[in-house]
Amino acid sequence: MQDKLFALDFDGVICDSALETGLSGWQVARQHWPDMPVAMPEAILADFRNVRPIMETGFEAILICRLLFEGVTVANLLADFPHQIEQLSHREKLDSNALKRQFGAYRDNWIANDLADWISKNPLYPGINALLEQIPLEQRFIITTKQQRFVSAILAANNITMPDSRIFGLERKLSKPQILTDLQTQHPHADIVFVEDRLLTLLDVIRTENLSAVQLYFAGWGYNTAADKQQAQQHPRIHYLPQIASFNLQ
Repeated sequence: MQDKLFALDFDGVICDSALETGLSGWQVARQHWPDMPVAMPEAILADFRNVRPIMETGFEAILICRLLFEGVTVANLLADFPHQIEQLSHREKLDSNALKRQFGAYRDNWIANDLADWISKNPLYPGINALLEQIPLEQRFIITTKQQRFVSAILAANNITMPDSRIFGLERKLSKPQILTDLQTQHPHADIVFVEDRLLTLLDVIRTENLSAVQLYFAGWGYNTAADKQQAQQHPRIHYLPQIASFNLQ
């Protein structure tokens, strides 16, 4: 294991953040659309969890919450997500960068006012803490579309040491294939293991020719659909992990 680097996604691999993401998305959506009730309805929260597999970046939760409130079905969102959020953004003249700032600001405010409550809405998957403890710190990286400060806060609350330099978050404005390319360049003699729950991200890595040596693992416990799981199991480049305990670090 000494010659391996382990790069793990965060949401859907390490942390089950769907509850907090949905609640935050709902409250930021209310800043734009006051007709939405203060409390997120349980039915919409359940629908949000079902839509979560196609969400790539946290701020999209704002748009998902509004679309679900307007009556767009889970099936329609899963089938036509890019068009649905683009149409809403165009209709309401929304700016993605502004939404990202609002989403981060809402979370910052929640953390400042009740850190324990925010942490409780971002539990780690059972078994992930023990898994991370088996990976030496110098061989451990996190590659995520979440803002780095939120990752650091959740890890610290769970007594997991992780230097900021090893967390590649949204602020770096780099794609995951680019981050993996940079790691490969910086560590030419190491084997890189990448664990991700989003199939489209793994397929992006596969299409990146210079990353053909990266070992790809699909986290079946994370945010993905039955179709994603089936496709991952059939792909020759992807190792399918049905549960955390099935990940062999050797």
